[in-house]
Amino acid sequence: MTSVRALTAADWPALWPMLCDMGVGDEPAAAHRERFGRLLADPRWALLGAVAAGRLAGYAAAQDLGPHLRSGDAHRTARLHDLYVDPRRRRHGVGRALFDAVSRWATVRCRHLEWQAHRERAAPFYERLGHVGDPCPQPDYPTFLLDLEPR
Repeated sequence: MTSVRALTAADWPALWPMLCDMGVGDEPAAAHRERFGRLLADPRWALLGAVAAGRLAGYAAAQDLGPHLRSGDAHRTARLHDLYVDPRRRRHGVGRALFDAVSRWATVRCRHLEWQAHRERAAPFYERLGHVGDPCPQPDYPTFLLDLEPR
């Protein structure tokens, strides 16, 4: 069974290899760790971890972009920056659990949740969840937009 919870500073040793697998910049690991600590304390960010079999199996990072200059909160958007699942835990519900948790987090703060996903590596996952990506200027990364307004 998979549970999702907020990440903590203690998760860093398990998180760092996942970040590296996703791709990180040339900064030293200490700079990444420091940024992680700052974002943990920032209420605009959701840093969530999926735990399966007692271990961190994946993470998601989402950001509330804040009120829109012209429309305030009417079109407030959260951006899903990362959703990563350890390759050994893929196709076991970990990604879905993380996406559902991000969606719940965004629903209480925003009108929309948006993200981009690589056409071959990630978009099929979101399509299996029922989402459809739209073309964007980066042709290999369709943009997905989820309207969170209750129907």
